[in-house]
Amino acid sequence: MAAANPAKTLQEEATCSICLDYFKDPVMIIDCGHNFCRACITQCLWGWETNLSCPCCRGSFLQRNLKPNRQLANVAEVTRQLSLRLFKEPRGHGVCEKHLEALKLFCEEDQTPICVVCDRSKEHRAHTVVPIEEAAQEYKVQIQSHLEILKKERAEILEFQSSGKMKSQELLKEVEAERQKVVSEFQQLRLFLEDQEKRRLGWLGELDKEIVKMRDENATKYSKALSCLGDLVCEMEGKCQQPASQFLQVIRSTLSSCKKGKEKFQNPTAESPDWRRRIKELSQETVSLQDAVRKFKESLSSETVLKSANVSFDPATAHPRFVVSNRRKSVRWGDTRQDLPYSPKRFDPSRCMLGCEGFTSGKHCWMVEVGDGGNWAVGVARESVRRKGEIRLDPEGGIWAMGLCRGQYRVLTSPVTLLTLSRSPTRILVCLEYKEGLVTFIDVDSMTRIFSFPSASFTGEKIFPFFRVGDMQTHLKLLPCITG
Repeated sequence: MAAANPAKTLQEEATCSICLDYFKDPVMIIDCGHNFCRACITQCLWGWETNLSCPCCRGSFLQRNLKPNRQLANVAEVTRQLSLRLFKEPRGHGVCEKHLEALKLFCEEDQTPICVVCDRSKEHRAHTVVPIEEAAQEYKVQIQSHLEILKKERAEILEFQSSGKMKSQELLKEVEAERQKVVSEFQQLRLFLEDQEKRRLGWLGELDKEIVKMRDENATKYSKALSCLGDLVCEMEGKCQQPASQFLQVIRSTLSSCKKGKEKFQNPTAESPDWRRRIKELSQETVSLQDAVRKFKESLSSETVLKSANVSFDPATAHPRFVVSNRRKSVRWGDTRQDLPYSPKRFDPSRCMLGCEGFTSGKHCWMVEVGDGGNWAVGVARESVRRKGEIRLDPEGGIWAMGLCRGQYRVLTSPVTLLTLSRSPTRILVCLEYKEGLVTFIDVDSMTRIFSFPSASFTGEKIFPFFRVGDMQTHLKLLPCITG
């Protein structure tokens, strides 16, 4: 009778009944004709020297009656190849490659789908096996939870990306506005200097024309005077050659001619006193303009030597409730007081801390993001500033700072100086000029000066960045800044 499924029958004939896989190096028991993989039958008969029995029919046989079955080995290999070519492709991923059975089970240990034949094999016999749909449902739940986390992270990244783009656009707009401002200011400065140049050159041109005109007029007068005087000299020399009686007869008219000639031809080169005055005034105006330009250039050059300091928070000086980030670029007020060993460097109970870097010379600046509220102060402090107990938050106490307290911006002086600002600064540039003893605060967003302390003497002592965090709403961050 013809088999209902020849392919399945061929597969069964090429399968070892012990390992349920295609024959590998098959051997046949001559006595009963059953075939097994050499490794499988050897393992079954291990330890037995007599009373050998066939695993299928339990018939007795002698060990020498095991013969290799090479034809069956070829058939098994051909069946394996046919299975891969004829059955694997049409049935897709839902069919076991080894046994051509549907993948209805899932092995938990190997994390792979298997068929019912694989489940009975020694490879999976001791493993935990569940229905494939049940396993898929469980893993879908796990994947769904991971998927939610990944979606949330993706949304956060998109939000950060969007926020970063917005901030970048805002910064680019601020840069462009500042660029236009610089171009406009320097264009006005150029126009002013060009106008001053034209005016002064015009004045000098007019003065030049007047002097040239006077020079030419004087040259004509000189020429006429020299001609008349030459004639008079010749006339007088001729009279002096006359005999005495003849010479003296006209002596009165001769002397009168000499006197008139002397009075008539006085020096015509006397300059106008107005010219000297005008030249002096113009020179003074030019010197004043040069002085203004020099001061302007010095102010620009003083900005270029202001160096951006790589400031970081110093945890060793921080109040016990301060929480400093690993990179030491941000600090906030923590929920609890930390159990820290005593240190003379640490501020306690004052809610303050210093930066890691100190300065004994030069001009330096650093940027602090203070946010839009809270209770904070930023500035500089002497290395010798008091750390324990109540401290003076003013220059007398070795601190030059400004900040926000109870909604009011203040300069920490004695008494406190209240500030009226047109806008609330979120980023503050702290500028220290050590030699000059100057401490200045600038609103970075509007690039306007907030306040400058009067010149102080630091007397060679090291000066450190100073910070105060007054409540849990305050979060200070140190940002990189770029100066000329």
